[in-house]
Amino acid sequence: MEIIIASVILGLIVIGIVSGGIAVYNRLIMLKYNVDKNFANIDVILKQRVDEIPNLISVVKETRGYEESLLKQLTELRTAFLSSRSSDEKVQLANEAGKLLHSFFAVSENYPELKAVENFHTLQLRVSDLENMLSDRRELYNESVNMYNIGIHEMPALLFARPMGYTDKPLLHIPEEEKKYDGIHF
Repeated sequence: MEIIIASVILGLIVIGIVSGGIAVYNRLIMLKYNVDKNFANIDVILKQRVDEIPNLISVVKETRGYEESLLKQLTELRTAFLSSRSSDEKVQLANEAGKLLHSFFAVSENYPELKAVENFHTLQLRVSDLENMLSDRRELYNESVNMYNIGIHEMPALLFARPMGYTDKPLLHIPEEEKKYDGIHF
């Protein structure tokens, strides 16, 4: 009788361990795919944003006084983004593109003749709209990355995550220029 009770208890322990392992594995998979899904939603907008860069450059080249090095950097960044296959690399490139676009529009403020060009204004509004959509989705993406990063470091998930090759994912950052407030100028 004692052997049967011991066997039942051992069986329940094994079932509990296996069930717990399956639950942890499924949670890790859910976290990973949630990050991938949220990045795919952002990737669409990032692609639209980099697609607008050649249009901006061509409009700016038609006017006087553009900054050649800034345009060259934007072009190189766009090419790197389009050829990137990794979401981590795309996040890094998107963060850099945000900084450069902010610099680009800041430079345009110094050229009144450029600001007066209707095509430039239209494209600037388009990029601003894309930036607004990105900010809306950035929060959801960063939250899913945060949950993923926490999830792969919690015990016992850590025991599964490392062998599965799960590593931390980077967040989409807000460029420092966007955080500054200059006040209202009249």
